[in-house]
Amino acid sequence: MLIQYGEALGNYLYDVFVAKFDFWLAFGLVAQLLFTARFLVQWISSERAGQSVVPMAFWFFSMGGGLMTLIYGIAKREPVIILGQGLATIIYVRNIMLIVKSRGKGSRTLDR
Repeated sequence: MLIQYGEALGNYLYDVFVAKFDFWLAFGLVAQLLFTARFLVQWISSERAGQSVVPMAFWFFSMGGGLMTLIYGIAKREPVIILGQGLATIIYVRNIMLIVKSRGKGSRTLDR
């Protein structure tokens, strides 16, 4: 029984990551890696500062990963991804605009 579950899992993973591998899967994986990198950047910046901070790079990784995920969702015709990332990408761009606008006024965002 355990062997059957292991085989089923192996077949599933092969089907998802190998048999269906194409440009869009690679594109989506890169998008997800960019999106995940934003948390690593935020974590490292917070550790260096000794407090929770959101560096500018966080927003750029958010925008890049979100935009790539949106493109992936459009190409794959995934309405959940399109709706979620469409709004989120607008918010990321707006945050960047607000940070750039307030730089001269003393931004709360680190520039690392």
